[in-house]
Amino acid sequence: MPADTWYLINNADKLDTPALVVYPDRVKYNIDLVKTMVADVNRLRPHVKTHKSPHVTELMLHAGIGKFKCATIAEAEMLGMCKAMDALLAYQPNGPKLARFIKLIKAYPDTVFSCLVDNVGTASAIAEAAVKEDITIPVYIDLNNGMNRTGIIPADALELYQACAEMQGIVLKGLHAYDGHIHDADYAVRQQRSDESIEPVLELAQMIYDEGYPMPVIIAGGSPTFPIIAQRENLECSPGTFAYWDRGYELAFTEQAFQTAALVIARVVSLPNETKLCIDVGHKSVSAENELSKRIYFLNAPELKFTGHSEEHLVADAGPNHHFKVGDILYGLPYHICPTVALYERAITIENQQITGEWMNVARDRKITI
Repeated sequence: MPADTWYLINNADKLDTPALVVYPDRVKYNIDLVKTMVADVNRLRPHVKTHKSPHVTELMLHAGIGKFKCATIAEAEMLGMCKAMDALLAYQPNGPKLARFIKLIKAYPDTVFSCLVDNVGTASAIAEAAVKEDITIPVYIDLNNGMNRTGIIPADALELYQACAEMQGIVLKGLHAYDGHIHDADYAVRQQRSDESIEPVLELAQMIYDEGYPMPVIIAGGSPTFPIIAQRENLECSPGTFAYWDRGYELAFTEQAFQTAALVIARVVSLPNETKLCIDVGHKSVSAENELSKRIYFLNAPELKFTGHSEEHLVADAGPNHHFKVGDILYGLPYHICPTVALYERAITIENQQITGEWMNVARDRKITI
């Protein structure tokens, strides 16, 4: 099959649309590739927010990846169900979420669960709850190294680290520094900004060590800075999008040769006039946070110009004398795959151009059992 038609599905007429489809061979390729981009597979800590799938998690486990990162209790529980060795909840649990987190720890003893803290109050609440339940919870200090979302700035974090080190019920594992604010397409610019962002984190780690504590583990970066962080010694890397990849990253980060492995299959459902098409892929079917032209890219209809998008429909201009008919299949590559996957309870698997089964996106739910 020619490379430019890898996505075609011979029995696509059997798909009710819109449908999320995944190509397992391409997912496996991406997992094999990510392992070659870091010197030691033990430095990989993929984020599961992209795929939310036990099947993809198990492929990674089979490939020798044992540590993961997640954002929700459901994603953490999925990792527990898969018996992942190590799962970081990259979130600071408070209130009911803390109670659920403790229940999770007790329900899945084969997995070591950890979480983030960025203030003494939350750390104390976690520690007190852990003591009450007769467990010890590993924690990482969440650092703000430019994202300006959560975390404490590195210059102020030593005191927090020292305070946490004195608390019973928690054990400090290290530092977490997500740099999601760095996504420059120019690799040189991205590298410079990454270096500037990680330097205060490295200085903090050295200060902690100089105070007599063990050298903290540092979990750093995301997909855009993964190739940069991977070149540094010892740091754990947390790419996530690589499992499926998407149009946005394909265009922006050309130095990363991952294959796009998930599509949204759609149909033309109406021809409102001689130039327009209406397609069944609305806000509920593809991530819609980007501007209209950067939500989905149709591999077999790249010439379409989008003019409107609503909950259930996408309107496109195909120009006069176009060839499209009602019922035509369109193969859509999302610009942002992570929130797109969250819109679907399942992904249909495509192998050898045929529908072969489905992968449930169990972690798209806010709750699995806990």
